[in-house]
This record gives sequence, C-alpha cells and structure tokens, in this order.
Amino acid sequence: MKLSSCFIVIYSIFLFLCFTFTLSLAENVTYDSHSLIIKGQHKLLISAAIHYPRSVPAMWPGLVQTAKEGGADVIETYVFWNGHELSPNNYYFGGRYDLVKFVKIVQEAGLYLILRIGPFVAAEWNFGGIPVWLHYVPGTVFRTDNEPFKYYMQKFTTFIVNLMKQEKLFASQGGPIILAQIENEYGYYESGYGDAGKRYAMWAASMAVSQNIGVPWIMCQQFDAPDTVIDTCNSFYCDQFKPLSPKKPKIWTENWPGWFKTFGERDPHRPPEDVAFSVARFFQKGGSVQNYYMYHGGTNFGRTAGGPFITTSYDYDAPIDEYGLPRFPKWGHLKDLHRAIKLCEHALLNSEPIHISLGPSQEADVYTDSSGACAAFISNGDDKNDKTIEFRNVSYHLPAWSVSILPDCKNVVFNTAEVRAQTTIVEMVPEDLQPPAASPTTGVEALKWEVFVEKPGIWGEADFIKNDFVDHINTTKDTTDYLWYTTSIFVNENEEFLKNGSNPVLHIESLGHALHAFVNQELEGSASGNGTHSPFKFKKPISLKAGKNEIALLSMTLGLATAGTFYEWRGAGPTSVKIEGFNNGTINMSSYAWTYKIGLQGEHLGLYKADGSDNVTWLSTSKPPNKQPLTWYKVVVDPPLGNEPVGLDMIHMGKGLAWLNGEEIGRYWPIKSSIHDKCVEECDYRGKFLPNKCRTGCGEPTQRWYHVPRSWFKPSGNVLVIFEEKGGDPTKIRFSRRKISGVCALVAEDYPSVESWLESANDNKTKTSAYLKCPENTRISTIKFASFGTPTGTCGSYSNGDCHDPNSTSVVEKLCLNKNECAIDLSGGNFSKGLCPTATKKLAVEAVCS
Repeated sequence: MKLSSCFIVIYSIFLFLCFTFTLSLAENVTYDSHSLIIKGQHKLLISAAIHYPRSVPAMWPGLVQTAKEGGADVIETYVFWNGHELSPNNYYFGGRYDLVKFVKIVQEAGLYLILRIGPFVAAEWNFGGIPVWLHYVPGTVFRTDNEPFKYYMQKFTTFIVNLMKQEKLFASQGGPIILAQIENEYGYYESGYGDAGKRYAMWAASMAVSQNIGVPWIMCQQFDAPDTVIDTCNSFYCDQFKPLSPKKPKIWTENWPGWFKTFGERDPHRPPEDVAFSVARFFQKGGSVQNYYMYHGGTNFGRTAGGPFITTSYDYDAPIDEYGLPRFPKWGHLKDLHRAIKLCEHALLNSEPIHISLGPSQEADVYTDSSGACAAFISNGDDKNDKTIEFRNVSYHLPAWSVSILPDCKNVVFNTAEVRAQTTIVEMVPEDLQPPAASPTTGVEALKWEVFVEKPGIWGEADFIKNDFVDHINTTKDTTDYLWYTTSIFVNENEEFLKNGSNPVLHIESLGHALHAFVNQELEGSASGNGTHSPFKFKKPISLKAGKNEIALLSMTLGLATAGTFYEWRGAGPTSVKIEGFNNGTINMSSYAWTYKIGLQGEHLGLYKADGSDNVTWLSTSKPPNKQPLTWYKVVVDPPLGNEPVGLDMIHMGKGLAWLNGEEIGRYWPIKSSIHDKCVEECDYRGKFLPNKCRTGCGEPTQRWYHVPRSWFKPSGNVLVIFEEKGGDPTKIRFSRRKISGVCALVAEDYPSVESWLESANDNKTKTSAYLKCPENTRISTIKFASFGTPTGTCGSYSNGDCHDPNSTSVVEKLCLNKNECAIDLSGGNFSKGLCPTATKKLAVEAVCS
C-alpha cells in the first residue's frame, strides 16, 4: 500500500509537470505596434509561402527544410477549398491535399505557420479556390452579402478551424499556427459590390474572430478592416505601408519575388538585388513579418491552374524552383539578408527609429534600445547613381537602389546590391523513354506504344441539341476542359467556290478560351485568346464539298477566372459562327441546330488511368502516328536514371494533357511567345520592379518541361498517357533530369559579409570570401575559369579584365578541387600582392560539379 501510494503521488506529480509543460507551449498569440508576441516574446519573422497541393507529400519535408536553411521562421500556405470539398459535405484530405500532414511537417521542422484559410484565395488557382459547384447553388453570388455564399463559406471555414483544433495545431494549443487569414485582397473589389460588399467584409471578419482560435486573424489588402483583425500589405514593395491602427504590427503577407507565367507569354524574372532591397526597406521602416509569395511556387498539376491561361508551371522565379532546388543566387542572397536582419532583431523590436536624411534619396533609420544596442539601415533610393554619404562621422559607399545593414550602427554586414552568393548552372539533361527492363532471357525490347484516336465531333449519344450556343462553362461545370459543338451545312453543287477552286472562309467568335475547328473530320485550324484577353476570333479558308458537310468545333477552357468583381459569371465558348463565300453571301450558322457533347470519349473511358486499357481496345504499334489530332498515346516506361527531379519534355507536341500512373501531370502547350516582344539579356535591378520589366524567352515556348515528381514513379512499368489535341510527334517525347552541373561566384574584395563581421567583431578586421558548393554526392571536379583582378561577364561567360593574377586558377584549384564545398579568401594572401592597386579587385570562378 505504501509503495502504491508513493507511486500514485509520483505519477500525479509527473502528470502535473507534463500538463504544466504543455501549458507553457500553449499560449495565445498577441501583438502590439512592434510585432506579434509569441510565448511572451516579440518576434521578427521571415515567412516562406509553400502551397501544399503545388508539390507532393514526398517533397514537403525537403522544401520546408530548404526554407528553414534559407532563414525562414514561418511557412505560409493557403487552404484550397475546391481541393477539399469536392461536392457539398464530400471532403478530401488525402495525397497532395493532406493539410494536417503538411502542417505537422512544418511543426516538426521547428517553424511557425501562417494559415490563410480565405477560403477565397485567388492564387492563379482555378476559380480562385472556390468550388465550382457552389456557383450552381440557387441564388448564390460569390464574395458579397449573399446568404448562400456566406453559409457555405462559414461552414468550410469552421470545418478547417475545427480540424486544426482537433489536431491541436494552433499556437494557443501548442501548435505552429500563429496567424490565420480570412478573405483575400477583397479591398480591390469591395466597391464593385456596393454596400453589400462592405457588409460582407465586416461579416467575414466577425465570423472569423468568433471562431476563438487564440491567434490573430489578418485581412490582406483590406482597406477598411475592422479593429478586430490586422490589415496587411501585398505588393512588390510595402515599406510605406501602415496598418489602419497604430496599435497593430506592420505585416507584409505577399512580397512577390517573381511572377507567374501565362501560355504564349515570355518568362518573367525579378532580380535578387531588388527583392532584397524591398525586404530590407520593409524592416528599415518598422516591418515585423514578411512573407515571400512564393518561396516555392511549385506546379499546377492537372487542371488546377486558373487565370485562364496560367501555365502548369508555377515556378514564380521563387527562391526554391519548381522542382525543389534552391535557386541561386536568389536563395543564397536572401539567406545572407535574413542573417543580417536577425542580427538587428533585438534593437528593431525594442525601440523606435530615429530617421536621418542623408540626401535627396538617401536616408538612415537608427534603432537604439535601452541596453545600448544599436542597429541602422542606410538606403539609397536613387535608381541610377551610387552615392557616398557620411553617417556618424564615417564615410559609406551606397550602390544605387540599395540598402546597407549595420547591426552595430558602424559596420556594414550586408548590402542588397552586392551579391556574394554563388550562381548555379542548371541543365535539363534529356533521356529517351526507356521500356521496362527486359529479362535476361528476352533481351532488350523496343518501346511499345498504344494508340486510341478520337472521332471529331459527337461520339456516342448526344447530350442535347439546341438552336443556339450554350455557354461552355455553364454546360461542363468544369468537369472537363472540352465541349463539342457540332452542326452540318448543305452545299449546293452550283456554288461558285466549287467550280473556281476557291475556299469559303469560316468566321468564329468566341468568349474563350481556345478552339479547334474540324470540317468533315479534318482539322482546319485552331485559335485562342491569351492571358489578358480570353475572347478571340477565328478566320480561315476551309474545304467544303458538294452535299452535306459536318462542322465540329472543339471548345476548350484553360482554367477558370481566379479573381475580379462577379468573376464567377464570366463565360466561354463560341458566340457566332459564319461562313463567307457562298453565292448568296455569308451564311450565319449561329441559329442552326447545334449538337453538344461534354468531354472527350477517352475521358469517359478513363484512358488516363493506369488501368485504362481495361475499358477500350488500344491499337499497339512500334511507330505511333504523328501529326494526328485527337489522339491518345500510352507507353510503359522505366523511370529516368539517378535521383534528380524530372521534367517531361513536350517541345515536339502540340497541346493536350499528360498523366503518369494515373497522376495528373497537367496541361501541356509549348506555344511560343512572339519574337516581336521585348526581352532582356541582363536585367537592371535598379528602379521599381513591374512584371514586364525583366522578361526573357522571346520566340521560345512559354513552357517546354512539365514536372513529374519522382515519387510518382514505380521502379518499373510506369504508364505514361498523353492526349494530343492538335498533332505532335510522340516519339520525340523525352524525360529530362534537372541537374546542377556547375557553380559560379563573382565577389569583390569590398563586399560585406555577416561571417566576417561575426569573426572579427572584436578587432574590426574584415575579410571577404567566395563560397562554392556543389550538390550532395558531387564534388568540384574542374575549374573552368578563375580570375582574381578585374574580371568581367556573368556565369558561363566570364573573361579576364585588364588586371588578372596568372596564379588564379592554381590558387582556386588548391582550395576547391575534389571538394564538395570551399571558401576562397580574397584577402588572405592567396593571390599576388600589389595587384592593380587602384582598382577594387574581384574574384570570378566557374567550376564543374560531378
């Protein structure tokens, strides 16, 4: 009895201690004008947006860890309503939509999480994330004071909140979630809904706050947000943003480090120097939470891309690329920036800044706390000219459009315009599709293709007939991209065009998004809108015969609208069809009897599924036809060699959809941008950035490669299915491995560094080093170029300048060869003394990783 009593007492103490420890982890997140307050501490936070459905669960731990290594404290994600509530009360949280698993991976990495429930998200995501079925609930109008919409929005918001509570994932429960968001950028559109818009915004805030989650709610770009939530900023620059209340912290929910792509357009880029400038300016001006949208953009798998015309790739020129690799130098430059900002954290969060004007576009903000700690940010907003300024009796050189960070108000540890991080050389290494490995007895087998050709027009029973054009979206309800419109026309043998060999002209007007026109089973031509204007006109001579002629139009959507006032009412599909050139003039076919069929026969048969062959007889062939429209191709292949990320090279195909083992790779369309567009070879980071400023790829396909996650491959016997709309050459489809084959560095001896400041804090001596690092399991095998002096050029095209140390290559080889990573000190006596004494010396290196 005594032993049992003793055990009970000890066990009770143990339970009490465990409960007390849990309570110490579980505390409401609060805030003041300086920052969020978590567990009683003010926090300065760097956040990285990673959208869980735009990658796959096998990638999540690596993405989160790479963000953490890059200096992130927080992961941010939207919640994608249409991916979770497939129909009313039919919820899905598996695969790429396993939200709980994603949040727990973030928690296990020791990071916080911002959960942007919305549930409207925009995000270049189909229908802005709202389920299409909701549009067809009677009386529903999205994002306004509308009872059906509010009912379903509140229901889903509450479902997600309760799911997070059930898993104890809010910080108030000891979990990682420190902020939640309701609605998204509604301030842009509120006035378009009149008084009902204002009422809706206030209702949304009140509904969210009533959920009692123990962490603050935010509303981004909500210019009249109530006092119960924190209003935040979305932009390329938010240094001048101020929250509506001086009692709230300054939060930047979306800093766009790049931009999204649309099919047929050029490739947008934002220089790392400008991204760093915007972040440094934000913290210089009192910011406390900054989120990169996106830090990893990922992939719009399947038909999730919205827009319309948003590409399958959502790379976003982000610090982590679409395939999960750090993008250098952007990732490394921002990592250095984050380290510099964190050195200033205590002063930034515990004092008010003193502003000092240093010139027409030059200024300093100085933070000094009660302990005497001092941090300063000195900026030069001149977008053309470097400046030298005096600050605290010391002279400082400021490159144009840059910010210098001084964690001790004396020594510069980082300048946003001076990139010390390495650059990587990334290649897409092609690899032929390989048949499953043959057995020792059968030997090598040839690739076997299976083909299924769709009949243009109506297949099976028609869905309905109407003497008018129906709206494409209202008819398909986004269950497919495809809708057939077919009719026929009788041509009298006396028509003049039959005698003189001329062709009548088919005219089509459509609300969008794209269309293929068939006449008598033959593809006559295609047309489409674009990312800024969905409607289009089709005009082309066609071949008609005497007698009955069938006109079949395959109308296509490329993702539904993602935002805008009343955006859910935007339509698609043909609105007018005429044929010009008859003896009696132009024939208007718009009121003819049109026969409709929703979707493709192959979709209804499930040909894209791994077991799709069970439903149809495929034609087996070793040489599949090319230039054959409306054709399904199936081939069984082995995975590409190695473990690098994989892309599907579709440069020789036309337009369509692709699957691997039943998983949706997505829409492919290697349409080229115009050669007449304006592109840049090298982007000037100086001056305010806009999406059109730094574009590349004029005359090239907007997207050539399509990400196929490694986790989708089986060791052998992988079923690749392609649906080709226009006609392409499937024998030229390739897998490509995304490989880092080399690294470069270009560093000047006067570039500041956090490392040198930390190492020499006691003696004020500084040194600058160039750092090179190859991917895991590879080494620096060759030094292709090395020059210490005044080298010029960029990675891949360096050349010696007027001043060059002939020992450069041998010095670098001695320090780096056969190593995975190395540091080269520019001032450590490795290079020739007295070299080019009047110039600021630089080191340029290009190395091969193998």
